[in-house]
Amino acid sequence: MTDAEQKAAAAVSAFAPDRRSVVLAPFAAAMFGLPAVAQETPVWRHALSLTGEIKYPPGFRHTGYVNPAAPKGGLVRDSVEGTFDSFNTVIPRGSAAPVTAHLYMPLFEDAMDEISTAYGAIADAVRHPADFSSVTYRINPAARWHDGQPITPEDVIWTMEQVKKLDPRRGFYYRNVVKVEKTAEREVTFTFDAPGNREKPQIVGQLQILPRHWWEGTDAQGRRRDISQTTLEPPLGSGPYHIKSFEAGRSLAFERVPDWWAKDLPIYVGKHNIDELRYEFFRDGTVELEAFKADQIDFRTEISARVWATQYDFPAVRDGRVIREEFSERASTQMQAIILNLRLPKFQDARVRRALIAMFDFDTMNANLMFGAYKRTTSFFVATELAATGLPEGRELAILETVRDKVPAEIFTSAPSLPAGGSSENQRNNLREALRLMQEAGYVVRNRRMVNAQTGEPFRIELLLNGPTFERHALAFKTALERLGVDLQLRVVDSSQYVNRIRERNFEAIFGSYPQTLSPGNEQRDFFGAAAADRPGSYNYAGIKNPALDAIIEKIIYARDRTELVAATRAMDRVLLANHYMIPTWYLDQQRTARWNRYSRPETMPYYGAAAFPTIWWWDQAKARALGSR
Repeated sequence: MTDAEQKAAAAVSAFAPDRRSVVLAPFAAAMFGLPAVAQETPVWRHALSLTGEIKYPPGFRHTGYVNPAAPKGGLVRDSVEGTFDSFNTVIPRGSAAPVTAHLYMPLFEDAMDEISTAYGAIADAVRHPADFSSVTYRINPAARWHDGQPITPEDVIWTMEQVKKLDPRRGFYYRNVVKVEKTAEREVTFTFDAPGNREKPQIVGQLQILPRHWWEGTDAQGRRRDISQTTLEPPLGSGPYHIKSFEAGRSLAFERVPDWWAKDLPIYVGKHNIDELRYEFFRDGTVELEAFKADQIDFRTEISARVWATQYDFPAVRDGRVIREEFSERASTQMQAIILNLRLPKFQDARVRRALIAMFDFDTMNANLMFGAYKRTTSFFVATELAATGLPEGRELAILETVRDKVPAEIFTSAPSLPAGGSSENQRNNLREALRLMQEAGYVVRNRRMVNAQTGEPFRIELLLNGPTFERHALAFKTALERLGVDLQLRVVDSSQYVNRIRERNFEAIFGSYPQTLSPGNEQRDFFGAAAADRPGSYNYAGIKNPALDAIIEKIIYARDRTELVAATRAMDRVLLANHYMIPTWYLDQQRTARWNRYSRPETMPYYGAAAFPTIWWWDQAKARALGSR
């Protein structure tokens, strides 16, 4: 084999982890100036991985982060802040109950100790050509709905059709799927609009499959069901639980399916050990916490540093009946920020956005309101290898050169940074800089108010909140902005109104976040792509439209290996930061939890699973007896 052929073969291995599946991919051959060689028929695989490395071999019995002998039984009472008025998880209307993870299953299930690696669930095998132009999943012959009917390729096809038709966000996400067809008795094939998107085979495998025969059937009153409408009829599923009982908007109980068809699949062994899961819905976080303290709730994730520091010193914690424990969050990261609606003229000038960022004093806020528990969010991929740092170089620089005329010049000369706060000197410097930027943008201070120099209109911002969680932080920001002459008005609404206003883009600013995995891909179009900016239901809350970002996002999606993916993601991060689209706030890379001591967990926790409660935990009868209740 020549040197060029060896390089091409190495490139192919990055696309096809199983080297037996291909001799030479045509696009890799073209890359190195070689004649294309025909592809062999792809082989069936038990797993897929975006990194090309699969931890568990064919025939493995269980993952390394479960107790395969965990006892089944017991009860978990959990809480949800909010409400629900529907069990239909497909349509973006109403408030859907959290049923998906309990009732439904995907074709392949992600492992919790690997990056973007999935194993057989509804499907027992998968194969795809080396150019990623399509993927075929083979349905497990044992796969069954809770009514005993088999799960079929027709169910998969119908689910994709309904999701694309009824959910604008997911329709956009799956827009590259141009055909779904039954290609054998137990096989369903997804064909994509172009080759090279190595994430697509795995993405379609994550689709939660719905029962076509149930949704196209009739209810107990003989009425035909309609998946395009909300419903409170408990739906048929295939997962580890079914709905036992509910009270709309207030409570929801799931019961474990003892003869669940998938309980012995390797990816599920040792999981879903609790017999009953109950959810109580609260509209007030304070009441929710008091319910936990009164032993009406078993487990709680605490998102408030102040509450974590001051409200967990009660008798049950002191005597060990309640366990406080923190788990590392390694599987994901996020940009939490005050998101500005760029569709509004007043936020379209980057100098205005930079001025607002300068006035956000994280250091003072962290010290005074959050007990110093947080770190400043400095990247859309903070605390990961995907974050842009220093000056661009290597592949990242090469990518940025392709859009040099469409991005701020500072990208090539300055490292990403945010203004420091905390001290009086820093606050004065930041105020001076914010005043300068606002004046350059056409604003002046009159009678201590920031106004448009031409129209005299005051500069006001309405910050929309859906509860008290961020109210203290918003008030601190309001006080800081008053020094600039900017009027920040807080508007608190209930969860339903908040969701509707976000969907309709009827807001000026919100506290929000962009969750990111360690393998970013197609979802970036929905987060930051121009095509998503004006689409209802998209995650592009800010309304970002930037051709440079669109180009870089395509490089992320079609990255040929991990190195190129990291470089393209850093380039995107750098462009997002340099345009100052939102006001970065803070992050915590720990999950703070408290639980009543009735449960046990494996000694080895999943590296990327955080607490993974209650998925891999089990009811400990001895602990429950010692606790003296239930």
